[in-house]
Amino acid sequence: MEELIRRAEEKGINVEDLIITALSKLDPQEGIRIRLELAMKLLSEAKGYLERGDLVQASEKAYNVAEEIVKALAEKFNLPEYEQALKEGRWYTYTLGTAAAKLSLRLGDWVRNGWDSAYVLHVWGFHEGKFDSQSVKARLQDVEKMLEEVQKMMR
Repeated sequence: MEELIRRAEEKGINVEDLIITALSKLDPQEGIRIRLELAMKLLSEAKGYLERGDLVQASEKAYNVAEEIVKALAEKFNLPEYEQALKEGRWYTYTLGTAAAKLSLRLGDWVRNGWDSAYVLHVWGFHEGKFDSQSVKARLQDVEKMLEEVQKMMR
């Protein structure tokens, strides 16, 4: 099984996302719940990395938090981007951004603010490694607010 997962990941397949999507097809509420639990875990990891001074990993974990939230909300509201991801078997960054914009119009600026901060962290904190701790911390707060708002909404 480990070899199979390794091969899939080498080819750019997000195995975790495939499993969550499969579970969602059986029970959409379960898939959404799993994504939000994963987002909470990733936020905790991001904060831990930030405390240890690993700004690159803190940035990427924060991005992953926002990614899971947008996926969960897109599924909840059955956005065309969610349907496209199901059809194509994966999410693309631009479809996540499009979904975040649509969700923001429906739910409030907290979605777009959280997504935009996460994307900036993904590019400038993770890929480019250019951010200092204050830059990461400020944007991580937007992502944390995003998670708090979605948790309130799901109660």
